[in-house]
Amino acid sequence: MKLLYYLTYVVLWLFSLLPMWVHYLISDGIYVVVYHLVGYRKKMVRKNLADSFPRKSEEELRLIEKDFYRWFCDYLVETIKLLTISKKELKRRMVFKGTEVVDEIVGNGQSCAVYLGHYCNWEWITSLPLWVTPKAQCGQIYHVLENSDFDQLFLNLRQRMGAVCIPMAETLRRLAEYRQKNQPVVIGYISDQVPFWNNIHHWLDFLNHDTPVLTGTERLARSAGHAVLYIDVTRPKRGYYVAEFKLIEKNPKQTKDYELTDAYFKMLEASINRAPQYWLWTHNRWKRSHEEFNIRYDAETGRVSLEPLEDIKRRKGLI
Repeated sequence: MKLLYYLTYVVLWLFSLLPMWVHYLISDGIYVVVYHLVGYRKKMVRKNLADSFPRKSEEELRLIEKDFYRWFCDYLVETIKLLTISKKELKRRMVFKGTEVVDEIVGNGQSCAVYLGHYCNWEWITSLPLWVTPKAQCGQIYHVLENSDFDQLFLNLRQRMGAVCIPMAETLRRLAEYRQKNQPVVIGYISDQVPFWNNIHHWLDFLNHDTPVLTGTERLARSAGHAVLYIDVTRPKRGYYVAEFKLIEKNPKQTKDYELTDAYFKMLEASINRAPQYWLWTHNRWKRSHEEFNIRYDAETGRVSLEPLEDIKRRKGLI
């Protein structure tokens, strides 16, 4: 396995040395294979788009679908490019706006919790340390990969520009350590993922779906007193992105439950509606239904059962 990792790393590293125009030529070839020949998760993408945009015509949906796969293939080669791209080149291609808001907050000794989604190139957002005050330690929360070698590969990608990757399980401890050191942090949270059954506390309307959402970012921000912002990303042309900070709340402890979460998903939905082809439609975002949640939920204990659904139905006399 180690040998496979090293071989993969060398191949990807050599590939990343190619100029961007060559990367995009290769991306065009990958698109033909992924979309036309393999049809990678095409049924899932097609269903997600149709359910999310019921008023769009079949022609409009197919156009979004094709544009999505073209962008997705670009995202793959752009991520590999992170292995060797220079800071100067990445700063030219991923431009941040509104950083003065972050600098002001950090200058006052406060940290920032930054919401973002699987939208445009979230990997290139790890170049944020090139744009904000050096007083801030930038970072992102991430899921540790099962394969430790490939987990290390992605850590190399994501930490090249000075950001740190914090495993989700270590979030509380690491944030507490920074707080003890009086070190302001700017931490990114990709919060549009599917929560586990026992971590569902809130539902909202998102892209025409009754959607269970993660609320951990809000709870962390409120308990730690971190200012809350959203990064709104646009793609003016191929290979170029603009990420603009938008302040949601400087004093999260004054907000009501789920107010910050609702604001984030409203802003993310606006980004997606503006250019839907840049969201990760291959993700099975709505695999957990409210109906099944109600079956799994036990009102007496306040817990959600993780047993097989058929077993729960039998126990409750539903079948």
